[in-house]
Amino acid sequence: MTQAAAGSERDERVPGRRWIVRLDPVGRGSAEVRVSCGRPACAERRLHSAAAGRTAAVAHLKAHLHATPAPRADTYCACRADGCRAHLPDTGRHARTEQPWRCGGPIVLAVITDRAGRWWQALECCSRCAAATPGAQTAATSRPSAPRAAGRPTPAAAGTGAGTPHFSDQQITTRTGCPAPLPVPAPRPVPARRRRPSEARIGRRVIPRDLRPVSLRDELTELGDLFRAYQKRPEPDLPLLADLQERKARAFLTWSDVSCDVTLRLEAQRAEQAAAVIRRQHQHRTGCVPDGDEPGVARLLTVPAQWEYARSVLAHVAGHTPLPGAEARLLVLMLTLRTAHTGTGNLVGQDVNALGLTDPEDLVEQLTGCGWLSLPGTVGDLLASRPENPAPVTVPSLVPDEDGTGPFTFGRKTRPKLSGWAQRVVSDKKLRKAKAPAGARLLAVTLATWTDDVGRLGRGQGVTLNALATRVPVGSGELRDLIDRLTAADWLTDAALTDTHLTGRLTERVLPLTCPLLD
Repeated sequence: MTQAAAGSERDERVPGRRWIVRLDPVGRGSAEVRVSCGRPACAERRLHSAAAGRTAAVAHLKAHLHATPAPRADTYCACRADGCRAHLPDTGRHARTEQPWRCGGPIVLAVITDRAGRWWQALECCSRCAAATPGAQTAATSRPSAPRAAGRPTPAAAGTGAGTPHFSDQQITTRTGCPAPLPVPAPRPVPARRRRPSEARIGRRVIPRDLRPVSLRDELTELGDLFRAYQKRPEPDLPLLADLQERKARAFLTWSDVSCDVTLRLEAQRAEQAAAVIRRQHQHRTGCVPDGDEPGVARLLTVPAQWEYARSVLAHVAGHTPLPGAEARLLVLMLTLRTAHTGTGNLVGQDVNALGLTDPEDLVEQLTGCGWLSLPGTVGDLLASRPENPAPVTVPSLVPDEDGTGPFTFGRKTRPKLSGWAQRVVSDKKLRKAKAPAGARLLAVTLATWTDDVGRLGRGQGVTLNALATRVPVGSGELRDLIDRLTAADWLTDAALTDTHLTGRLTERVLPLTCPLLD
């Protein structure tokens, strides 16, 4: 009889509402995500990233919670089919026959969230079930049901003699006979993961606490910390890594001797080999390799002396350009490299037209008009000249004195190498394809001489804007545009422009064109 009453009471109550908002990937190879809602009226949305999708999903769920009416007091838990802890049957000596489910408290609207942030579920359940669910948050609580009129039995009482629906807890009634709302239990906290006591490690090996001598244990512990700190570095430091590997090899050899473990000796040998490989890799990247070995980066200018010569030419041009502007500076640089040894050289029209100048004919006329450049013919003849019939040009300020000295100290064999290097930079394939202006090409040549062996600007500390302004005469707004152009042309990466410095690095593609700074 009691079971029949309980079953009738359960039938009288309506199931609680529930819906879920999900965040799913669209497909492989795409960063887009799909936001879907369990309610039929909600259309699917696609967002460009997981962060944007998570924000949209949370906002969608909050909109539902604001628009949803308060939880209904005459519902039973929507979580009954999910193996909720509050609905598990008793495991004692005898089953509870008078109440087939074990829940209690007022009905609440609870929100359950996936730890990974992939779904958000809202459901109507009793406060005991919400408290039994780890991480559940209560969004709203139902109001107590209105009292039944005297002499009008409930539908359940008419057929079974049972009273109004009740829970397993004790309801508190007021003087008027109405049940008073009970406080909602606090949700059960998410169980914290148990952590093992900290152990000193180096790699995957645990350093024994009783290892002797103590100095060896301290050395191994310090090496483990240094290796973990190195893995968090934003930039590699090959000499430092080689030193750590050598220290590891010595420490593991000592550890092998005191513990008689052959595997430690083998690991020490691997660390010693790794140190040798890392040092060789660093030598290849810097160009300082033994005779007969090929460097890791085959630079167009192969020796450090040529790198210094390139920087000396850029410094000379910065102080002796007769006209203002980046276009005049770039043209003067290319003409200086063509005539650096004797003050005279040959030029073809393509050499001038390929520099991205706005009006090359007018600029050449200005250089000849101020006396810095001398031509045997007209400017039109120079721009129309072809490789089979180049036009001779003269820069009077570069003609050696009577004693044969000039502004530069490199010989006649070095001059064409420097000129060819600058021509390769300004006529880079991606710069030509992007139709980069003269300012971007001048900036590319300048930055190629202000990097370290791995392409970081200013040895990783950046280039000051004051020094950069002396080489590339442009305003701050135009400089930012030129940096964006070089980044788009796969010449510069990780670029950051502040009020005082330009930081970043040249890409691997253009490392052969760099002139690393010497220590």
